[in-house]
Amino acid sequence: MNQLQDRFHKLLLETDSRLHRYMYDRINWNSRMIGLTGPRGVGKTTLILQYIKEHLSDEASLYVTAEDFYFAEHRLLDLADHFVKRGGKHLFIDEIHRYKDWSKELKLMYDYHPELQVVFTGSSVLDINKGVSDLSRRAVMYHMQGLSFREYLLFFHHLKFPMYTLDEVLQHKVKIPSQFHPLQFFPDYLKQGYYPFSPENQSIYIQQIVNLALELDIPQYAGMNVSTGRKLKQLLAIIAKSVPFKPNISSIATGLNVSRNSVSDYCLYIEEAGLIAQLRDDTGGIRGLGKVNKIYLDNTNLIHSLGGEKAEIGNIRETFFFNQMRVNHDVLVSSVSDFKIDGYTFEIGGRKKGNKQIEGIPDAFIIKDDIEFASGNTIPLWHFGFTY
Repeated sequence: MNQLQDRFHKLLLETDSRLHRYMYDRINWNSRMIGLTGPRGVGKTTLILQYIKEHLSDEASLYVTAEDFYFAEHRLLDLADHFVKRGGKHLFIDEIHRYKDWSKELKLMYDYHPELQVVFTGSSVLDINKGVSDLSRRAVMYHMQGLSFREYLLFFHHLKFPMYTLDEVLQHKVKIPSQFHPLQFFPDYLKQGYYPFSPENQSIYIQQIVNLALELDIPQYAGMNVSTGRKLKQLLAIIAKSVPFKPNISSIATGLNVSRNSVSDYCLYIEEAGLIAQLRDDTGGIRGLGKVNKIYLDNTNLIHSLGGEKAEIGNIRETFFFNQMRVNHDVLVSSVSDFKIDGYTFEIGGRKKGNKQIEGIPDAFIIKDDIEFASGNTIPLWHFGFTY
């Protein structure tokens, strides 16, 4: 345990706490058990280390990763028991899904040690979601995604702007200084600003994120064999070349030599791993249960990394809008346009996009790229990057 504490203190010293992700202030840190999920690479580890560094005592806190070799011979529950006996109050467990029977042991920690706060993270939401059903009355769950355009400006250019609600955006309340020109920064964000790591070698990092999700996370925690993992790569390659992709399940199943049901399952797994986003209709009644209408890559950085020079600007615009808006809203397919959110209809396009598509439709908006200011029902695309 002393080695775990030494590694924890070293990480704490190296943690930069000057800038916070949007999720930092959304978490109720007073809860006894907190779960933070999200795709690989979005900054979950840094966020929890920042909180420890800024608010907690080193002596009463401990951060561990479930990938540590320590857990090849020791149980998490035994660590918690020992930690509490030594006066521990706050236990942070990273990559919890890498530990077998994690949900069972978390439940026991909660029940046996009411004086102990437990915070855990998981890079893949696949097995996390399965286990969280067992923790529904104990753990408060949060899901975090990559940088918004607003956060990118703060993290990489030290430009600070407030967050705006969707209604505030539609009411033209986004205000910027006269000397700030967002279109100077927006293309770079779309290409390499979603993940909070240095742009240097970013393509390599993104490839690592994709490979780990497809080759390790999904196969291991969805009970797949190696050959099935290869099919996930084939499916993602098909989607990357075709987005926005209207799925023809039968033809994909034939191409991959799998059943129709398997294709739907594969798409769901890849979506939950944070690599694609499926646009649904409202037939399901509950978030995420409607019929899939289109499939997008999860974010615009993936488009540039996986699609390369073939990245299509219309797809990039729609992907950005979908990606940014789904943090706070259910985004649904529109029968007459691109998207529908909270009764509003949105048509996405470039500077020359006209109103023809939404004529006669109430509460409808044209979202244009390559413009700085809103006018009437026309809103700049980049404004929607300031909503979280």
